[in-house]
Amino acid sequence: MNRKRLNNRQKIFLNIGIAFTFILLVIICSYIFPNSMIKSNIQTKNLSPSFQHLFGTDWLGRDMFVRTVKGLRLSMSIGIITSFISVFIALILGGISALGGKLANEIVAWLVDLFIGMPHIVFMILLSFLIGGGRNGIILGVGLTHWPTLSRIIRSEILKIKSENYIDITRKMGKGNFFIFRKHLLPHLIPVSIVGFVTLFPHVILHEAALTFLGFGLSPQTPAMGIILSEGMGNISSGKWWLILFPAIVLVSLVKSFDSIGDRLEVIIDPNKAHE
Repeated sequence: MNRKRLNNRQKIFLNIGIAFTFILLVIICSYIFPNSMIKSNIQTKNLSPSFQHLFGTDWLGRDMFVRTVKGLRLSMSIGIITSFISVFIALILGGISALGGKLANEIVAWLVDLFIGMPHIVFMILLSFLIGGGRNGIILGVGLTHWPTLSRIIRSEILKIKSENYIDITRKMGKGNFFIFRKHLLPHLIPVSIVGFVTLFPHVILHEAALTFLGFGLSPQTPAMGIILSEGMGNISSGKWWLILFPAIVLVSLVKSFDSIGDRLEVIIDPNKAHE
């Protein structure tokens, strides 16, 4: 058992190393290459992949490698902010549900059922539209819809810890729920929150790409992954396969790497999941 757990730790460190190397390369490349390479240039339009243009160029002469790395940088920044928002909401509502009494629990449970019962994309489009679109609309639209599952997990963890003797002793000393949450519960919830963040990160990137793919949020000139993939889809029939193939491979690779990290972290924190 210990050897298997050690093996999981080795695999997760390998996955983390690969993921962060990938991220570092994306960030470095996105800043090294100037914005002029993603501006229209009729002299370099419709070029297939080469050493000069690794992912080729589009019908406007824009370098697709540079557009892809800049689009990934934007997606990752949105993903980080959005995941933090979702984890924060899950912590707050999970804590309220577990500590706030029957009415609070019923209200939070109703909200969770509401958000889980409808497709995320519907809420994301609605919230993004109500907020006014743009980057902030995407961040809030995605961030406000991805907390329910994690809040249930956090509530379950809090209920387990609540049954410990030291929690009863703390209450008898006159301490309230806020003190108990901050002093005794929050430190135990940090590992769960980290796993939740890592697990949410690839999903919110995909949903951000889905929103921009459908034309919500960002302007068509913005090098966002959804816009890049949408434009690439529209040019498949003309034989420009590179416009969608390489951006799609890079996006899937990023999402898959963080998805694997999340799975490994869950196994380390709860070894029973390895048998599920």
